Amino acid sequence: MKITELIKKDTIILDLENTKKEDVINELIDKLDEAGRLNDKAEFKKEILKRESEGTTGIGEGIAIPHAKTKAVNTPSIAFARSKDGIDFDSLDGEPTFLFFMIAASEGAHTDHLKTLQKLSTFLMDENFRKELLLAESKEEILDIIDKKQIEKEGLEEENPKVEQKRERLLAVTACPTGIAHTYMAADALKAKAEKMNVDIKVETNGSTGVENRLTDEDIRNAKAIIVSADTKVEMDRFDGKIVIQTPVSDAIKQPGALIERGLVQDGKVYKAKGKSQSSTTEGGGVGKGIYRNLMNGVSNMLPFVVGGGILIALAFLFDFNNAGAGDYGSGNEIAAFFNTLGGTAFGFILPILAGYIASSIGDRPALAPGFVGGALAADGNAGFLGALVAGFLAGYVIRALRKLFSYLPKSLEGIKPVLLFPLFGILIVGAIMTFLIVPPVEWLNTGLNDWLSSLGGTNSLLLGLVLGGMMAVDMGGPVNKAAYVFGVASVASGNGEIMASVMAGGMVPPLGIALATTLFKDRFTLKERDAGKTNYVMGLSFITEGAIPFAAADPKSVIPSVIVGSAIAGGLSAIFGASSPAPHGGVFVFPVVTNWLLYIVAILAGSIATAILLKLLKKPVELEEIE
Repeated sequence: MKITELIKKDTIILDLENTKKEDVINELIDKLDEAGRLNDKAEFKKEILKRESEGTTGIGEGIAIPHAKTKAVNTPSIAFARSKDGIDFDSLDGEPTFLFFMIAASEGAHTDHLKTLQKLSTFLMDENFRKELLLAESKEEILDIIDKKQIEKEGLEEENPKVEQKRERLLAVTACPTGIAHTYMAADALKAKAEKMNVDIKVETNGSTGVENRLTDEDIRNAKAIIVSADTKVEMDRFDGKIVIQTPVSDAIKQPGALIERGLVQDGKVYKAKGKSQSSTTEGGGVGKGIYRNLMNGVSNMLPFVVGGGILIALAFLFDFNNAGAGDYGSGNEIAAFFNTLGGTAFGFILPILAGYIASSIGDRPALAPGFVGGALAADGNAGFLGALVAGFLAGYVIRALRKLFSYLPKSLEGIKPVLLFPLFGILIVGAIMTFLIVPPVEWLNTGLNDWLSSLGGTNSLLLGLVLGGMMAVDMGGPVNKAAYVFGVASVASGNGEIMASVMAGGMVPPLGIALATTLFKDRFTLKERDAGKTNYVMGLSFITEGAIPFAAADPKSVIPSVIVGSAIAGGLSAIFGASSPAPHGGVFVFPVVTNWLLYIVAILAGSIATAILLKLLKKPVELEEIE
């Protein structure tokens, strides 16, 4: 894609009218808005200023690249402007700025657009190119200079293809918050300087289109030192035991030679991973760390749906309080039905979001679509969050495999990979595996569990209460949970409310026990987890078991056993105390219609305390900075 498809005559200012930084930013924004490239000028300005607050985009050498990626942009574009006298733009080198490129990237910008923006960033490292732009006498001449530079650069790349080095002396990682300009300018500066210094270097870029030129385990093993020039998070634990030089991304742009010299003499610190260092055959760090990182990407994106949906459903019960005990409890009036519908809709996204963002953490953006579809199939097939976890990892690694497979295709097909090949084959493969290999066993399990529970109906009530309570915590919406809940509802219909009471107690304990643990045992949870734990009090009291899903997904080996034991205790005690509930839902809001409700509360408290104590014992303390 040509850069001049993004810079047009109507987005060029030959001579800036303003001489102050904020006024120049406004003048460039006005130009983009007049050209029809923005749909919300105020929002775009807000994002531009936000980026400036994170660090100046005056990168030195007389250049400034203010930029933002936001839904306020209609069409990815660049506004170009010049100042013949120079403007104080808080440049990194303290010198005046003469050339301004304001990049307006849309939130769903096509990969080709983003890569084109990245190319422009690297062209600006050429001093002759900058001089030509300063001396151009017309808008047409500026566009012609840019076209010629792109043709020259791409022609040289075709004539002199880069030979992959089997062994790298130095490695580098570059990353900036938006991943549009500075990331690639820093990478280009390091590579250009290394070539002049006759040094081999491999640079990984963490940009807006994902990780490119990723460092492999072999690269890292053989590296003399690793330069990490980043203003945002990158995967660091993979560098355990290696000499690492950490700097802001601007240092790689301003002084790449100094960084390379430091790397050659190993003037850095030996990096110590926070977690256990593990050998790995996968790219991007140890297996355990990689799995945890991928899980947390899904959990953090799913959490707003759990919290928002759960609170809305709780409000539905509150507004329908007079209807407690009825079969339509929570939807008995228009206000309650409204909140219930909103909350239920939000809950419908939980599993697709979990699977989709686990997948994208593994396979980048192309894995989102197959991940979402796999998560939706898990939800439709009653596979619960465990099925969604399978779908997420499956989709991520399917896309990784497709990347390797499609790498053999002609370069002319590169543009259709993200919009056609990855979504088509990714959704097809993940959908087929979920439909034919994952969902059928789940359905079989559901039927078998219902039959088994029916066989227990005439046995000791304590045993049945223990089993049903524990089942409610196994997969929180999956086949085991659903089997117990459906059995409880059927029992209510036949006049046996004791079974439903055990089921509801078992379903209330997971979020309540987790909430209690986040309050009492803070050293086991990060600040973000403790904040999420507070909302679990509301969800637990409202019999919304799904509040525990984010915690179970993030640390299943500690959380699931803890909540199962606590729920089983609550269900068993409920049966011993003879508690009976005529309502199939509602939690604390239906306690007035539950027989022996005081002892019923004791049962739920006992289970919640047991869960909290087990979490204290099974979960490892988190790092101090994560607590704070």
